[in-house]
Amino acid sequence: MRYLVIALAILLCSALPARAQFSIEFGAPGVNIGINMPVYPTLVRIPGYPVYYDPQVNSNYFFYDGLYWVYSGDNWYASEWYNGPWQLVAPVYVPQFLLLVPVRYYRAPPVYFRSWYRDGPPRWGEHWGHTWEQRRVGWDRWDRHSVPAAAPLPVYQRQYSGNNYPRAVEQQQVIRSQNYRYQPREAVAQQHFQQRAAQGRLQGQQGQQQVQPQGNAARARAQTQQPVQQGTAPQAEQQQRQQMNRQRQQQEQLHQQQQQQLQQSMQGQGRPPQPQAQGRQNAPQERIRPPSPPQAQGPEPRSPPARAAQAAPQGGGENHGPQQARGGENKGAQHEGKGEEKGARKGQVKQDENK
Repeated sequence: MRYLVIALAILLCSALPARAQFSIEFGAPGVNIGINMPVYPTLVRIPGYPVYYDPQVNSNYFFYDGLYWVYSGDNWYASEWYNGPWQLVAPVYVPQFLLLVPVRYYRAPPVYFRSWYRDGPPRWGEHWGHTWEQRRVGWDRWDRHSVPAAAPLPVYQRQYSGNNYPRAVEQQQVIRSQNYRYQPREAVAQQHFQQRAAQGRLQGQQGQQQVQPQGNAARARAQTQQPVQQGTAPQAEQQQRQQMNRQRQQQEQLHQQQQQQLQQSMQGQGRPPQPQAQGRQNAPQERIRPPSPPQAQGPEPRSPPARAAQAAPQGGGENHGPQQARGGENKGAQHEGKGEEKGARKGQVKQDENK
């Protein structure tokens, strides 16, 4: 199936005019190429080439122009992170400097590499055929004195390994944009980053739609119910105002009735109506009277305290005069009686003495 896709791409490109032929196509992302890099690779610069390779892995693993490249199963794959996901790149679009890498730097060379010169590049024209050679005429001719500078290594990816490695394309794009500012030079690398950015945005939108389906449904229900609520709100407010007005009128009528009853009761007693404080309209008024003076009593007759209290007149200050006069008369009569008794006793004593 892979060869069929590649052959169709080559045929379509060869049928178009020279200026309209350039259209880079990648395979489906997330291709399993049988390579697992649990940690950040050990990349070493190939002398004289703007390409890095990993001498410690048993695979054809390279880094060039901001992308990781792997040659596996007679195909080239590219990724912006060291452990994928990988995308299939058609042979006609593989960058020139990757094709120029000598055979000795392929850590897992295919069988057909063994007969080729180790310090020279693989014979790609012989392997991929005459059609590929026509498309990539001059790929093996280059000026060693005008080699471009190698792209900086994305060493920020060292801190992402094992379970901490980002698998989602959207997450990879965010981390890379925050830590890696290099702009690729090759057209194939530029289009790779553009497609990955578009894919990351698409995944982000799909994730938001999946995470917030209930919120969107609730928002839609609220929007459909909003006109109904806006239409019924004035009616509810009007009913509430009418009810409050009726309560106020009832309170005013009750207050007027109480005032009328109070005025009628005051007129019936012959007193002008007086305003009373709220909460004490019907409370009886207590009259404060001055205490009455104690009455002078003789030795006899002795009456109980209760009877004396009952016999005591309850009057104001106007009765004080007669009471004092009566007390004086009683005292005078008592003195006269005592004098007569003393005189009678003296007379009897004298009579006894004469006898």
